[in-house]
Amino acid sequence: MTELLDDAGIEVEQGEPVILRRQLRVSGEGLGSKATVNDQPVSVTLLRDLAGALVEVHGQHDDRGLVNPSGHRMLLDRFANADLAGVSAAWRTSQAAREALDVARERVAAAREDRDLVLAHLEELTALAPQDDEEQGLALARADMQKGERLSGDLEELRHLWGGSDSALASLRSAARRLDRIASEHPLLAEALAALDRAVIEASEAEDRIEKAAEALTHDPMELDRIETRLFDLRAVARKHRCEVADLPEMARSLRARLDAIEGGEEELAGLEAAATDAQERYIGLATALQKARVAAAGRLDKAVAAELDPLKLGDARFRTAIADLPPERWGPHGMDSVEFLIATNPGADFAPLAKIASGGELSRFILALKVALAEQGGAASLIFDEIDRGVGGAVASAIGERLSRLADGGQVLVVTHSPQVAARGASHYMIAKTSEGLVTRTSVSLLDDAERRQEIARMLSGAEVTDEARAQADRLLEGV
Repeated sequence: MTELLDDAGIEVEQGEPVILRRQLRVSGEGLGSKATVNDQPVSVTLLRDLAGALVEVHGQHDDRGLVNPSGHRMLLDRFANADLAGVSAAWRTSQAAREALDVARERVAAAREDRDLVLAHLEELTALAPQDDEEQGLALARADMQKGERLSGDLEELRHLWGGSDSALASLRSAARRLDRIASEHPLLAEALAALDRAVIEASEAEDRIEKAAEALTHDPMELDRIETRLFDLRAVARKHRCEVADLPEMARSLRARLDAIEGGEEELAGLEAAATDAQERYIGLATALQKARVAAAGRLDKAVAAELDPLKLGDARFRTAIADLPPERWGPHGMDSVEFLIATNPGADFAPLAKIASGGELSRFILALKVALAEQGGAASLIFDEIDRGVGGAVASAIGERLSRLADGGQVLVVTHSPQVAARGASHYMIAKTSEGLVTRTSVSLLDDAERRQEIARMLSGAEVTDEARAQADRLLEGV
């Protein structure tokens, strides 16, 4: 119950009562209801689950509790003090390991499909060996070479004008030599010589610059072809990968990392497979131990129930706790086997589920026998039995009353009964009565004192007219408790 409250976000202090309430109201819009736990609104489903953990109801046509096979395994585990928590934890670990392995397998399978393509791209880029900022350098070199081709004719003409015997520079130099011979004859000639020398120097520098430019712009045609081919290859691969040429080096590094990840993923897969196998083997080991504990506990439970059957007038009946292996796909946190309580009510009859073979009275007594056998291991805090003594009397009713009294030692037991032998066993006695006034029927529940209880048990013994003999018998029943 604590887990249910925690999941619902309802805090209850240690020792504080838990009050479940459901209010039904009728209005012009129909029937409505409101469910609360300690005055906090909750769903009806939660209220029902909490009530099931607190109160167990057994009636003539009960289809819950011990009749429902879904609860048999839990009851047997409680009886066996089984380590279900360890099995549940191992199951969760095994499932987590299996899920991690499945995810890794899908990832590696997808990576394997891409591996050939990644490898082909990587080999292509490795062979191309693109360098950082390579495109810019190649483009500049190609532009210079193309410029040299375009200017080569003009440069050749300039070199011819400056370098020939009849070139302007040769004429300047010849004139300077002649002027040098007569420059001393007049100051103006000296100035003219100085100017002419400067012109020769400037012209020489121009010639030198033209020569250097011609050398710089001169190129090997094969080198231009190599550069253009390189640029074409780089740009073609970049278009193929839908990126810039400058991104190719990083793409090569990325593909290498991706290939390493694929190879590393396969190594990781081997580790996950080993972990999943170890987790599965641990789960199977614990679940096998749990199964053995269940088998041992089932034998003890069968004997304990058998000891209760004869006093309840079910001496010919047999009880068996059936434990069956489950297929692997149905394994879970509860283990690898199913548990179901079976009965055979007549000698030679086959065993069958409780709900399918027992009559109403037999079913109630079987449930009582089971509850007594399981009582030491606890259960719901409150048990309600509705006419569990129907169809029996005398010693059987007395045996039922005695067993109900034993159950009450470990919890609260409420019994709706018409049997004086059962009623006499109760610690308290309430009388339920119905009265009708016109179209209105009211049900009342009243606690009887000792005298009223004696009178009511006597009435249950004798019928409408209570006799002194019935009162005396009631006294003997009450004194015998």
